[in-house]
Amino acid sequence: MLVTAVETRISLRVLFSLLLLLALFTTQVTAQQPAASGNAATRELHALFDEAWDQDMRNNPLYATYLGDRRFERLWPDISMAAIEKRHATDEATLARLRRIDRAALSAQDQLSYDLFAREYQSRLDLYPYKPYLYELRLRDGIQTLSELAELLPFATVTDYENWIERLKTIDRYIDQYQALLQVAIREKRTQPRVIMERVAPQLAALTGKDVEANPFYAPFTRIPDSIPANERSRLQAEGRAAVANVVIPAYTRFEKFFRERYLPATRKTDGIWDTPQGVEFYRELAAFHTTTRLTPEEIHDIGLKEVARIRAEMDRIIAQVGFKGTFAEFLEYLRTDPKFYYDSPDELFRAYVVIAKQIDPELVKLFGKLPRTPYGVRPIPMTSAPNTTTAYYQGPAADGSRAGYYYVNLYRPEVRPKYEMEVLTLHEAVPGHHLQIALAQEQTDLPQFRRNAEATAFVEGWALYTESLGEQLGLYKDPYAKFGQLTYDMWRAVRLVVDTGIHAKHWTRQQAIDYFKANAAKTEADIINEVDRYISWPGQALAYKIGQLRILALREEAQKALGSRFDIRAFHDVVLSNGAVPMDVLEQQVRNWIAQAQNSSARPES
Repeated sequence: MLVTAVETRISLRVLFSLLLLLALFTTQVTAQQPAASGNAATRELHALFDEAWDQDMRNNPLYATYLGDRRFERLWPDISMAAIEKRHATDEATLARLRRIDRAALSAQDQLSYDLFAREYQSRLDLYPYKPYLYELRLRDGIQTLSELAELLPFATVTDYENWIERLKTIDRYIDQYQALLQVAIREKRTQPRVIMERVAPQLAALTGKDVEANPFYAPFTRIPDSIPANERSRLQAEGRAAVANVVIPAYTRFEKFFRERYLPATRKTDGIWDTPQGVEFYRELAAFHTTTRLTPEEIHDIGLKEVARIRAEMDRIIAQVGFKGTFAEFLEYLRTDPKFYYDSPDELFRAYVVIAKQIDPELVKLFGKLPRTPYGVRPIPMTSAPNTTTAYYQGPAADGSRAGYYYVNLYRPEVRPKYEMEVLTLHEAVPGHHLQIALAQEQTDLPQFRRNAEATAFVEGWALYTESLGEQLGLYKDPYAKFGQLTYDMWRAVRLVVDTGIHAKHWTRQQAIDYFKANAAKTEADIINEVDRYISWPGQALAYKIGQLRILALREEAQKALGSRFDIRAFHDVVLSNGAVPMDVLEQQVRNWIAQAQNSSARPES
């Protein structure tokens, strides 16, 4: 996940989605954009890209931090209603300005950039009437996980700590604005379900304790490097303690009281987004946004049912192969409960993840002609969110190369983290999944920055899910249980199609979704509950994975049939990744162009 998921995302990307839905193109200005050249239309286009990019970073300092842009490290976003309305007006003006540029005068690559820019800005405008910014408090991300922003910062110099202190001194304004949005949500009945928000309550309560040095916002001050003089360390720690004690804790204490007394009682008792104003229409728009298709929720539900049946047949073959005598449900229970499938300690679990990741790295040249230069590492998920989040997620590198990518793994309760999932999970979140794709995109300096950091969910998550099928070719899945783990993850994403649409379009209850999940996938119950609660609070996002994967698999099959013995898997992967994350129809066109070029090339007689 690019937390996905994610998965997915990329967890802090998820945290900042309030602003991303309003500003889907984000920028990192410190990395230089290629200079525009050519005619007036080309220069005007690239000037627009630069200006919009810079504006989005100013609007979203948190995501600027994510991308390594150091200019705004003392700031929080302005999420007042006035600022949100102003950004919407700017989006309309930006799209109008784009339309005035003569597309026909642009190169083919700039025409593609023009089209992608237009589609993304149109998505902003299409989502805006549904007020997505009112729903942006979720179990795994929201104001209760802001302390994890520190994971993105170097904390190597005095300035790094002073910037953090300034952020802490002004966090109360940001929290107050967040509270004001939730007050609007209460008034307009656009709240999250109560069953999800009841799980957020203890997360918030944990931030209100009086022990300053135990507060996660203070954590960076407990590890000030020795390179900073002792007197400066003492000063920074004193200022950090004061900021946490005088601003952070009181601000969260006020918010927690509002949340407990006002917001939580006003949350809805139903689970699906259908039971909110414009909920049915909103879900259809979210499905289109996340899948980059016009598939309806009903069509997606049917695709999910068919995929569940197909994968179940493959699972049955593995069960027969290992000689298990019993029903499918009994086999799943065996996987969930037998101690041999689990590590005893967080340290053992972490070391095993690192070993798997480094086993994959040297095998990548078999399947890819171009690999990223940017490295990645493995880190534990912070305990502030580990109990309530998924098994793993990916955090992308800084766009300027100053920070590696990181594969975050959940070490909370190792007894519910199965060994048979670890290989497939590493393929998805690290390489050749999220890290390989995202790092390669960021390194394509001939593309505009908004494309190098594009987040087309169906492409990003569809690619990561597709790479799970490459395990055998990379030396994994030698154990039948590991192969069953891969099928479990494929089933997990198929189940998502059924469950997400079931909850939000077919009025399923949370318990119906949990029961369906448990009946079809070997995920542990703790994971299943966290997953279902994620789908409830983040409608539509979970649809992207399987829809994207199926499109990539179909394009690979199409290319293999068209090219026969001339099909080159390395070339196919390189072309899929060559333009960054793009909508599915754009990917289809670029792969078909490649097929046609390959056919024409092989048809020419040698001179």
